[in-house]
Amino acid sequence: MPSVLIEVRQQYAPEIESEIMEAVHAALREAFKILPGDRNVRLLVHEPHRFQCPPDREKPEYYTHISIDCFAGRSLEAKRKLYQTIIKNLSQFGIPADHVKIMLREITAENWGIRGGKAACDVDLGFEVKV
Repeated sequence: MPSVLIEVRQQYAPEIESEIMEAVHAALREAFKILPGDRNVRLLVHEPHRFQCPPDREKPEYYTHISIDCFAGRSLEAKRKLYQTIIKNLSQFGIPADHVKIMLREITAENWGIRGGKAACDVDLGFEVKV
């Protein structure tokens, strides 16, 4: 049930934007074993002057910031796999590995209100968090 925000510095064609969002979601499915329909992914395009990035990047227009809020409990191994899979999946769009920053924020299940206002710790999620 991760919530993902992908921020970019350039406008992509709508089909490419959808593919970028799917690339990140696919990485979450692979690394965190979430369900295919467990999808909450947003893509936000910034004007380059409103989204500063490190000045040493060769292709600053490709700089990509990904914030992922998720339930606490994944192993370090699963997190490493997530980061590497995101990088691999985004490379097909010409996004260099050193142009991607991933921020993972873990939130305990009691701090998520889902499925009609229930605490996530009281809900059968349909997948295992501790992977």
